[in-house]
Amino acid sequence: MSIGKAVLYPNVTGPIKPRTEMDRGAGPQGPKKNGPAEFDQLLDQLASQQQALDLNEVKQSLKFSGHAMQRLKDRNIEVSPKLMQKMSGAIDRAASKGVEDTLVITPDAAFIVNVKNRTVVTAMDRNNLAENVFTNIDGAVVVS
Repeated sequence: MSIGKAVLYPNVTGPIKPRTEMDRGAGPQGPKKNGPAEFDQLLDQLASQQQALDLNEVKQSLKFSGHAMQRLKDRNIEVSPKLMQKMSGAIDRAASKGVEDTLVITPDAAFIVNVKNRTVVTAMDRNNLAENVFTNIDGAVVVS
């Protein structure tokens, strides 16, 4: 007996069934047809869904405490979606460095943010920044 010609049989306990269209990737509606145009359409659809999810994530990822909301109102600080996105990025960078409470300085205002909860605790306009001492923070991020 030659070792090179040995045949191994699988340990099969039941009958072997032939493959069907379902096994080959066809769904209940029939065989899949993924041509280049269909793939491009699917890719565009997924990209637009992702963009919508990203915007919703930014809106949901940054909260304002009651105190911060009052400060925004009292000091006429406007927070645009673009600023929210920049602040969210600043918070992400602070979190990556292990910062717990950060001062986010923007061209028009400054915000103290609890990084873990992604919550703006207070806000100051540029006029209130001069000669101010910031306490209970362990990091700062400057946003342009």
